[in-house]
Amino acid sequence: MKQNEVNDGAWSFSESIVFSVVLVMLGFAVELVTGAGGVSVPSWPFNLLLLVIVVIAVSTVGIVWRRNRYVEWLGGIPLGLSLIFALAFLSFFGGILPQEPGTGSWWVRNLRLNQVFSSWPFALTMLLFLFNLGLSLVWKIIPYRSSNLQFILFHGGFWMAMSCGLLGTADLQRVIIPLYEGQSTSNGYNSARKEMVELPFSLHLEDFSMEEYAPQLGWYDPVSEQLIADESGAVTDVSEGREFSWPDLTVRVAQYLPHAVVGQAGVPVPGETGKGGAYVRLEGSYRGSELSGWVSTGSPSEQPAFILTGDRLLVLMPGTARSYRSEVRVLTGKTGSEDTVLEVNRPHQVNGWKLYQMGYDEAAGKWSKLSLVEGVRDPWLPAVYTGFFMILAGNLLFFWKGMKKTRVL
Repeated sequence: MKQNEVNDGAWSFSESIVFSVVLVMLGFAVELVTGAGGVSVPSWPFNLLLLVIVVIAVSTVGIVWRRNRYVEWLGGIPLGLSLIFALAFLSFFGGILPQEPGTGSWWVRNLRLNQVFSSWPFALTMLLFLFNLGLSLVWKIIPYRSSNLQFILFHGGFWMAMSCGLLGTADLQRVIIPLYEGQSTSNGYNSARKEMVELPFSLHLEDFSMEEYAPQLGWYDPVSEQLIADESGAVTDVSEGREFSWPDLTVRVAQYLPHAVVGQAGVPVPGETGKGGAYVRLEGSYRGSELSGWVSTGSPSEQPAFILTGDRLLVLMPGTARSYRSEVRVLTGKTGSEDTVLEVNRPHQVNGWKLYQMGYDEAAGKWSKLSLVEGVRDPWLPAVYTGFFMILAGNLLFFWKGMKKTRVL
């Protein structure tokens, strides 16, 4: 855009700022009139059709009316910066206000600031910003010059990542799949839409297992239903030889069995991993009298064991989860079946879905027969990633050119 043309006729920064403010106010007005109905992004294939229409419109306007001073303003830097500030302003509310339906005061709800990223102000501002960025991109592509490659990669990637990321939200599916040991299911629950979803595959839970940190010793008061902090003031994991002290009570861990069951003699004996609860033998004194005995976390086949000290109890609390995993058989109509292990942050991909280990029955702990798996399907994600890689390539080219100019290379 030529500076003299802007000054002579087309709008500049002041008009661009006013235009952006009016655009945002118009969006808020639409929300008030429609009862904060917001904008619904169309799903496949209509979102793709909308993207194609926007691309054709931007390309046509940028090529046919390139010399029009108002089109130059529409694709110029002043309007682009003003729209960026408008988007930042709206995103500020999205960051500080809870983004949940029905939350907030009257003006927050009716201006849809509690769902700002699906509101009319955000949609109108983002649409115009994509038009602004698209015009500048068209002008760099046609006519093409090698010197424009860095600009094309960076801004083209940015445009692709934003447009595909926003339009792809309608096709994003996120479901919770409850699995029980020895059972199969092909259904997931979409909590956002509050509906069951039929999956293109079936999952059979072979086994759920968990590794825990060492259990923790506590002195429990049944009257107040609270644990009494020891003299260290910290909840400490048990280990052989470790000592614990409370007022009038001192104990030492004489023996620690991570997995044990009560034997025929009534004494805990080591068992197979995952087959028994944790047992700890304590020795010490309470108000000058010696005490000793076993405490345990319990298991599905055994009750927890504790030591009575006056009107309080020495108890052993299960350790927190260190890791947990699900051994799953995936059944599909095309590829048959495959066995996989789902762990936290280690997803498995099948038929366009990513499966994540999500949770378990926390009340049952390591004995849980329930495994919660999250299934995520985002068909637009490859396009978004392509945009990110284009941005990265543009940045690398920028630094490479800079180093050549400074004769570093």
